[in-house]
Amino acid sequence: MILKINNNKFKVMVMMTQKDTQKGMMGRDFDSNFNGMLFLMDKGPHGFWMKDCIIPLDIIFIDGNTITKIHHSCPPCKSEDCPSYVGTGDTILELRGGTCRELSIKEGDVIRY
Repeated sequence: MILKINNNKFKVMVMMTQKDTQKGMMGRDFDSNFNGMLFLMDKGPHGFWMKDCIIPLDIIFIDGNTITKIHHSCPPCKSEDCPSYVGTGDTILELRGGTCRELSIKEGDVIRY
């Protein structure tokens, strides 16, 4: 799936099952096939963590098509006691850490699918 934020296009892998959501970016990096991971969720508060991730990520919470919260460059975590990054929305987008700052993506920006 391709989505746009401002004038920036991202090719995202869509995570729809609970199993896919739990695995997320654990042990993987982005490649030529995708540069973002999109999680379709029920509307409400959600918490994401970086357990067993190998790269820092920007975690973006989206309600409808509006960015409500961005956690910038969340570091990978190898322990069982990883911090949780919380926000509200019905969709969560993960991008390589630093992408939002580099491309001036901010809370309130609109996502186009």
